[in-house]
Amino acid sequence: MKRSPITVQGAERMRAELKRLKSEDRPTVIKAIAEARGHGDLSENAEYHAAREQQGFIEGRIGELESRLSLAEIIDVSKLPQNGKVVFGATVELEGTEDGARVKYQVVGEAEADIRLGLIAITSPIARALVGKEQGDTVDVQAPGGVRSYEIVKVAYQ
Repeated sequence: MKRSPITVQGAERMRAELKRLKSEDRPTVIKAIAEARGHGDLSENAEYHAAREQQGFIEGRIGELESRLSLAEIIDVSKLPQNGKVVFGATVELEGTEDGARVKYQVVGEAEADIRLGLIAITSPIARALVGKEQGDTVDVQAPGGVRSYEIVKVAYQ
């Protein structure tokens, strides 16, 4: 299996979710299944089937998180060379050259990418365009709506 890079914060988020799933969600769904079983005929028991479906989801997510963590290569971004270049783990502030809109992204591993949190995968088109560039550089990114240009305003390693 191939190891995949992940930030220290990403690994901590995954461990916290895994702990919650095992210590809170799993016992809750097991209790719900037991209660639903007490209601009699399981073939027509919607509560039972819903709880079993939820249990399947929880167990699947636990397996996925354990697998991702076992294959993770945890990288401490603060220990990377502070040379101003965009690398894995760097936080980049961009300004759109057309509209002046500012966005901030951290380049992370695929397993922890979440655009809502400003975490973009190292394999994404925007991250691939940014890697190796530095503050002041302009990059063109192929977006769904066409090519967008950004100026790199700031590069940080947190």
